[in-house]
Amino acid sequence: MGRILRGKLLVILAILLCGLYLGYRFYENQSASALLREQTLEDAISTVAVIHPKPVPPSETITLPGNVQAWFEAPIYAQVSGYVKMWYKDYGAQVKKGDILAEINAPTLDAQYAQAKADLNSVRAIYELSAVTAKRYLALRKNHSVSEQSISVKVAEAKAELAKVRAAEQNVRNFEALIRFKTIVAPYDGIVTVRNINAGDYVNKEGTISSPGSVSNLFTVADVSMLRLFVSVPESFGPFLQPGLTAEVTVPQLPNRRFTAKFLTVARGFDVSTRTAITIFTIENEDRALWPGSYAEVYLTAPVDRNVVTIPSTALVFQEHGTQVALVAEDDRVHMKPIIVSKLLDSAVEVAEGISPADRIVNNPSAALLEGDTVRVVTPAPGYDLLGMDVPASMEAPAPIDAPLPPEVAAPADAPSLKEAAASKDHSSL
Repeated sequence: MGRILRGKLLVILAILLCGLYLGYRFYENQSASALLREQTLEDAISTVAVIHPKPVPPSETITLPGNVQAWFEAPIYAQVSGYVKMWYKDYGAQVKKGDILAEINAPTLDAQYAQAKADLNSVRAIYELSAVTAKRYLALRKNHSVSEQSISVKVAEAKAELAKVRAAEQNVRNFEALIRFKTIVAPYDGIVTVRNINAGDYVNKEGTISSPGSVSNLFTVADVSMLRLFVSVPESFGPFLQPGLTAEVTVPQLPNRRFTAKFLTVARGFDVSTRTAITIFTIENEDRALWPGSYAEVYLTAPVDRNVVTIPSTALVFQEHGTQVALVAEDDRVHMKPIIVSKLLDSAVEVAEGISPADRIVNNPSAALLEGDTVRVVTPAPGYDLLGMDVPASMEAPAPIDAPLPPEVAAPADAPSLKEAAASKDHSSL
């Protein structure tokens, strides 16, 4: 009797356990289905990363090429013909006004000068004789010993000889001026930037040196205590080219030093081929660090008052309606907004109309993103801006098979999939 009762109890217990097992399996299947449904619906919503447009600073800086020139720069040519006796100042020499640069030996000029002085002495002697004769004729007028005609002739001859004397004196002064050009001197304080002569070279007033037909200067002296900076400035900066404007300047030979250039003048006319205006700045150069002829990079900053924002070029969408961006509205729906691009930068663009700094713009939008789509905004991990977003296949770079995934998306090695998790639960329940 006890065995029968025990057997019935075991059967009832087995039926209860079987019912509990079937109920648990049904519950597990329902839970897995709900989780799969929820995961599927969640995956159906695109994840996007958003950025906010950045306002343009109230000033704009452009970098322009410039040429540094001396404040004064004088090429010095020969004014007399002869041979270079000696030069005294070489390249880079600092000179004062009146310093002797070179001397020219001109024997022909010396001979002409001597001839001019001899001619002057000759005409002076003739003039003195004619002057004495005229005085004697005038003295004889009282006695009527000579005619008035003779007196007039002698007086006129004396005046003519006096004119010859004055002409001869001027000729001598002309040669004296040329004689001074035998000595080449510095016109002002500065630096010798060019020396094109050597001792023994033949030079003449056309500037030829040692070879007929070639014209060249003997020296060039530059005043570099202050320099002029010539810059071709675009016409958009025309309104700001006024007194008080300054620019920062760098030169290749002094990359770690910046110079300040002050506005001097502008051409007040644009070159039709380049749409630029020649603008001149001044640079103080008391320490002689800058050299004339240097190439300069000029950083010109001017105030601007524009309602312009910048966005990354990766946020642009190009469709048949023109350039657009994908805005994320407050209800997390996508709205395609047309924009007007005013300037292309290296990795960004300036937008003149269409968006504001408060807008949320999708960065790297997918080609499958459409108007009105619901999206989920995520914050990409640093260095993985494309993770969690729908990236076109053309933009995806194939990763090596053994390449590790980022920690944000890489699952643990022993983490099962959804189906594997369900199967493992079935096995565990058994």
